[in-house]
Amino acid sequence: MLKWDGTLPVPSVRTIEDMRSVLADPSCEGSAPLYFMYRDLAKSDADRQWLRSQKLRYDITVIPPCSLCGEWVKTKGHYHPKNPAGAGYPEVYEVLDGEAEYLLQSRRLEDVVMIPAHAGDVVVIPPDYGHISINPSGDKTLVMANIVSTAFESEYGEYETLHGAAYYALSDGSLRKNPHYPKIPEVRSPGAQGKSAMHRFCSGPLYNLIGNEKKLQFLNFPEQFTGIFPELLKD
Repeated sequence: MLKWDGTLPVPSVRTIEDMRSVLADPSCEGSAPLYFMYRDLAKSDADRQWLRSQKLRYDITVIPPCSLCGEWVKTKGHYHPKNPAGAGYPEVYEVLDGEAEYLLQSRRLEDVVMIPAHAGDVVVIPPDYGHISINPSGDKTLVMANIVSTAFESEYGEYETLHGAAYYALSDGSLRKNPHYPKIPEVRSPGAQGKSAMHRFCSGPLYNLIGNEKKLQFLNFPEQFTGIFPELLKD
């Protein structure tokens, strides 16, 4: 259930037709919306003005529980381009309700990382990692927030061309390699060091960071944090 103190706009909706190119079973049929994206949210005019002055956007995504012919429902997946300084734009997510799995993959496919997260957890997507968000629950709706730079457009092409992420998360709890990728490393998960670094680097609630330029400057100026990002995914 999405709880929001401000006015909600009409959401963008992803349907199975929008997602068909990235599904484990592209012939899967269904009529219900898969997930809802509420973009450019703010609880006050002052918050919205600050976000826009910083070229940032606060969004909420709602993903109801669903199995798509044996695959957990997920977002489409995308990469971020590089900023003018040559560093990839990162992104930060917070699970507000339910549970999530964030499947990250580096552009050159030398690293694939699965990050499980529960309500209250914050997950930073480092530069040069593509990512999808998965709702791995059969009965809980995933509600997650994100803050991201508005200085770029997300790049979906590689996920569409390769028919999804490097792995498909199946509703029996297993992961299946995507056969359209020529070579895929084994999935790993960040260890205690990575989780600790993630928490120190950026903690929630994300909305409370609005107005704090120092805490969110990594989203537009990742080149200033190159020594920190590798720590976030350490084993």
